[in-house]
Amino acid sequence: MEFSRTDSAAYLAGQLAKMFSRSLQERSANLGFSPGQFPVLLELWSGDGITQKELLDRLEVEQATLANTLSRMERDGLIARKTHPSDRRKQVIRLTEKANAMRSEAIIAATQADDALFAGFRRFERELLLEYIRRILDNAAKT
Repeated sequence: MEFSRTDSAAYLAGQLAKMFSRSLQERSANLGFSPGQFPVLLELWSGDGITQKELLDRLEVEQATLANTLSRMERDGLIARKTHPSDRRKQVIRLTEKANAMRSEAIIAATQADDALFAGFRRFERELLLEYIRRILDNAAKT
């Protein structure tokens, strides 16, 4: 039995993720964040002041990966960690003014990276592909 990577949705999805990351990296380098930090920024822009555990649950990444990402973001002045007011074992993650100031430009950069990947697609093709990807992700979450 042969395995063709060009016929594998999982392989192609991985390649797509790499291409989006590269495209976002090119557009975000001068803004002060990396593609790996973008999901954290998105979560915090939609609801700042959550615990590291809440962030971990929302992003569905490994604990060590998130811890390393947050350490770099803190070092780069994008977040601040504070002890939770009612549970000293928890930390609350808050965006800094620097991170809040870059929001519009970061979203523009991500939109441009997405648009570059969809060059030549008609609107309905793009919407259909996104719907298929969502269905695949829903299926993957059930396994």
